[in-house]
Amino acid sequence: MLLLQIYLFLGLVFHKLIWEVLRIRSGTTNDGATGSARLTLVKLIKITIFLGILVQIWLPDVLPISSDPTVIRSIGIALFSLGLLTAIAARIQLGDNWSNIESAKVLTDHAVVDKGLYGYVRHPIYTGDLLLLIGLELALNSWLVVGALALCPIVMWKAVKEEKMLLRKLTGYGEYHGRTKRFIPFVI
Repeated sequence: MLLLQIYLFLGLVFHKLIWEVLRIRSGTTNDGATGSARLTLVKLIKITIFLGILVQIWLPDVLPISSDPTVIRSIGIALFSLGLLTAIAARIQLGDNWSNIESAKVLTDHAVVDKGLYGYVRHPIYTGDLLLLIGLELALNSWLVVGALALCPIVMWKAVKEEKMLLRKLTGYGEYHGRTKRFIPFVI
């Protein structure tokens, strides 16, 4: 169990580190409404959830699903790993064309990215992050996986809202939107 805990912990820390390094390297915060109460609240909630998950990794099973979680943990590790790799690869491929989820906006130098994972889906970071969270909770044998699954409709709503903005503001996004799927290649 200790190796699993270390793997999950380091995976989340690595994920966060990649985001921060790439954000800093781009030279912009992409926050837009820096200092707004809503943005500050959203960031505080994100940090709290992140820290809560990091703590959960080190606790005994929280709301355990099974008394023999070998299969559940194996599935969770696979989903976590796939999600981690997907999210990180997508973030790297997106490069400076990225903006924070809280303040998603199109900057003047943004362009459609349609290579790599983005050649198949429009939101591989969202897909990766959801797989990562669902996998993490399964790897921890926790019914909190239901909370991770509950994020799916919220992420769908956010993606649709983001796409409407991109269709209006980003040259070439309409054609790209028409030939790619939203979350899962060739499916949805």
